Order: sequence, then C-alpha cells, then structure tokens
Amino acid sequence: MNSVLCVTDQLADCEALVTHLHNRGNEVHTTTLAKLGSVDVSWAQCGLLVSYAVAKKLAADATGFQKWCRQLKAERIVVLNEYGKAFSLKCEFNGTTLQVKPTENNWRFTAEVVARFMAGDQSVAAGDPATFNLLHLARRVASSDVTVMLVGPTGTGKEVFSRFLHNASPRARNPFIAVNCAAVPDTMLEALLFGYERGAFTGAHHPNKGIFRAADSGTLLLDEISEMALPLQAKLLRVLQEKEVTPLGSSKPVPVDVRVVATSNRYMLNEVKGGRFREDLYYRLNVFPLVTKALSERPGDILPIAVTLLAKHAGGFAKMPELTEEAIVKLEAHEWPGNVRELENVLQRALVMSGGGEILAEHLMIDMQDMMMPPVEMPTRLALAV
Repeated sequence: MNSVLCVTDQLADCEALVTHLHNRGNEVHTTTLAKLGSVDVSWAQCGLLVSYAVAKKLAADATGFQKWCRQLKAERIVVLNEYGKAFSLKCEFNGTTLQVKPTENNWRFTAEVVARFMAGDQSVAAGDPATFNLLHLARRVASSDVTVMLVGPTGTGKEVFSRFLHNASPRARNPFIAVNCAAVPDTMLEALLFGYERGAFTGAHHPNKGIFRAADSGTLLLDEISEMALPLQAKLLRVLQEKEVTPLGSSKPVPVDVRVVATSNRYMLNEVKGGRFREDLYYRLNVFPLVTKALSERPGDILPIAVTLLAKHAGGFAKMPELTEEAIVKLEAHEWPGNVRELENVLQRALVMSGGGEILAEHLMIDMQDMMMPPVEMPTRLALAV
C-alpha cells in the first residue's frame, strides 16, 4: 500500500481528496503546516499533497523544503493550485513534483490525476472494488512461489497483472521475461524457450541459452499458453516437473529456478476436454488461478485507466490534456467489447482530434460505424426569379 501525506492548510476539497486517495488504495495521513515537523514517519516512502500557498511557504527556504522532503521520505509531490478557468499541469524537479491547476466543474478528473501521479505502481490503474480484490489476492500469491494461471478476455490486462505479481514478489529484482506463444512458430518456440547448442540445427552458428535460463531466478510469462503445440507441451511439462532444461543438441540438463505465469483467453478445461491441451500440464500450471474481468464488468476502472493511457500517449503527466466531465460520462457509458485495447484506441484518436487541448465528448470517436456513414445531403432551395 502506498502512503500519502496531505497537508490540509488551504487545500481545496481536502476531505474529498483524502477520501478519493483512500478509495484508490492509499494509506492517507493528514497534518497541518504547524505540525509538519512532528509527523511520525513510519513509512518507507510517501507522496506529499500540499496547496500552492503551503508549497510557496516551504519553497521560500529551499534548504528547508529539501529537508522536509527527505525527512518525510517524499518521492512524489503534488501542489494543488486554486480553481481556475483553464486546467493545467506542470512538472518540476525532474518529474517528482506535479503542479495542478484544476477547473471548478471537473473535480473527478483532477482527483484522478492526483491519485495516478501518487500511485506507487504506475503500471496498475484500478478504481473498481473487483480489481482491488484481485490485486489484494495477487499480492498474497506473489509472496509465495506457486505457478499462476491467469485467464480472461483479450485486452483485460493479463500481462499487467503478471508484471504486478513479479514486482510484488521476492523475485522483483531479477528478470521478468514474457513470451507470446501464439506469435512464435512451434519449430522456433522450442529453441527460444530451452536454448540450443552450436550446430543443433541449420543456422545454429552460435549457442543460445534460451529464455528459461535467461529468466533464471526471475519470472517467465508464457502468454497465450493454449496456443502451444501438444508435442512442446510435453517438453514444457518435464521442465516444470524437473526444474531443469535440456538445450537442443545437448544431452546435459541445466537446472533452472523460474516462477512461471501462464495466461490464456480461453476456458482451459474446454481445451483439455477437446484434446488441444494436456490435462497433466493444465494441472501443473493451474496451481493458483486468477481471473481478469471484462472492462464492462469493472466500470470503476475506466477513469483511472483512461488517465494512465492519456499520460502514456501524451508524453507524460505534464503534457496530458484535460478530459472533460462530459467526456468521462461518455467513456463510462460505453460497454467496451474490445476492453482496454479499445479504450486505448479511442483515447489515441481523441488526442489527435483535440489537437493537444481539452478532450471533449465529441472528440471520443467510439462508434466507428457512425464515422463511416456518408453525410446527409440537405435539400437545395432554388431561388425563383420574379
């Protein structure tokens, strides 16, 4: 859990911001400027939220400001200006400080920008109770070394959750390597996974240790595992059982210590019953199953994900345009059959259509069929000569 310290002096909508940050999974502490020096620091690091007036007082003594930040272990600082007519963002001090000038009629977007900037893990955007429950469960699973099977529709963030598992585990400092089993031909996938010796096949001029050995002591993501051919599934099963790989062209097994996370967008028991996936491998991989839901089933995630994607494609928080309340309502009203990938496409189009300015509801071209309809021609009125 991320810690956030709010200095309440002259901080607009302080209680609402504290509640919003808490709802986004933060441990929120409040204090005043007068009591700032006596704050009991019991966290490893924190985010600091202050008003512009307080920041100005602290910054009057640059040495003192740096001292407070070090004492509080503040890694990210948000300075909230008074409300204005135009929304603006400004990053300072190598991106560690974000100055926000909100607009009066768009509090939700401002609060979400603050929460996303403060987030300890920028890769995971969550606001829905179902997603927080999944993250809580994933964090508990991460502390162990069990194999995880992640299933869910395409575009629901299975790789994001895989990285979250890795980052929350004792293996976080070691490699995280992802392989898309559907994107590599079967003949190449075996060599890619297990490695090969020189001369093992035509073109093998140099030995290759393979991805399993490259991910040793770390995490290996086998994305779309259901696309793997049956003969290769048998070899993968042996690797998981024996915890060792035998490179192509070699007879000497090499021990490996890898935590495997497998993903699929299919119902795996149907694949097993249909003979397309080995039953013994399924139960070897499915030690702890996690299920990601479609975006339509977790509407509370739409705004946090949208803010994250806008920051990503706009070139960072400082260049991110405002998403108006009407645009937010339009995003939350859509069913998103294409899940996060569809949402990302819509926001990328909106950035183009808005020209870098605020994103209005009409900039969100969600239904492409409407765009492809020919324009309706209005009847022409003829001027009659008298």
